[in-house]
Amino acid sequence: MENTKPIEISSTKMFEGFNKRYKHHSPTLNCSMNFHIYFPPSTSPSQKFPVLYWLSGLTCTDENFIIKSGAQRVASTEGIALVVPDTSPRGLNVEGEADSYDFGVGAGFYLNATVEKWKNWRMYDYVVKELPKLLSDNFPQLDTSRASISGHSMGGHGALTIYLKNLDKYKSVSAFAPIVNPINCPWGQKAFTNYLGDDKSTWEEYDATCLISKFNDVAATILIDQGDDDKFLHENQLLPSKFDEACRNAKAPLLLRMQPGYDHSYYFVASFIDDHIRHHAQALNPSRVGNCRI
Repeated sequence: MENTKPIEISSTKMFEGFNKRYKHHSPTLNCSMNFHIYFPPSTSPSQKFPVLYWLSGLTCTDENFIIKSGAQRVASTEGIALVVPDTSPRGLNVEGEADSYDFGVGAGFYLNATVEKWKNWRMYDYVVKELPKLLSDNFPQLDTSRASISGHSMGGHGALTIYLKNLDKYKSVSAFAPIVNPINCPWGQKAFTNYLGDDKSTWEEYDATCLISKFNDVAATILIDQGDDDKFLHENQLLPSKFDEACRNAKAPLLLRMQPGYDHSYYFVASFIDDHIRHHAQALNPSRVGNCRI
């Protein structure tokens, strides 16, 4: 039987806390998976930290955000643990899994695939069910009942759809340049056709613009940052105006900030990540006196 208990494989100190990387066998995905946790500095052995899940974008692993974003600085002062999973199953050797950057390995789209060939691509269940239980069972310093979720691009899509379908599990959501209307963009249409099949009614269950009309009783304002020099914005992969319109129709609170001159990269994410951490801190630590909020 494979070892499902997480094993620490690296640890680095940062802003008085620690980035720690773990590996474990995932029964949901039927493969070995890595994830990162940033533990902020603790003031007492009994201190429990709320959790902010970060979902990364196409081609990324659990390492990109941890290395590039600089999110640990404000997470350390706000007392928030950062949990960063990988973006897909790996090592399953399914034919065609690595043929393109936008499908298969590194491109799980945070859904549960129903097409038999891709049956192990169940990143929705991994993020929503398996990973929180794994954290709760193995890391007593984490309070997984206080959780929020964020992400970038494909990961922004994942964060928004997971949040909207599980409003009881997450206190807040934010995203950078998210794919908000995948049923109407090339990335989403390719992924959904291959993972979910041709029945487009099933696609809507993983489309934030469709979901907001059903699940709009959000407790905190949805925060989205989008660079206006993002090439994928101009290639109609992201479609933020569609989500903005859907939120207005549903009377769901959305703060969509168009950021002049910014592209789709982690330079963009790093420029505004402090605002996002503080946005989530308001929901996760409402009684804590912290830095000024957005």
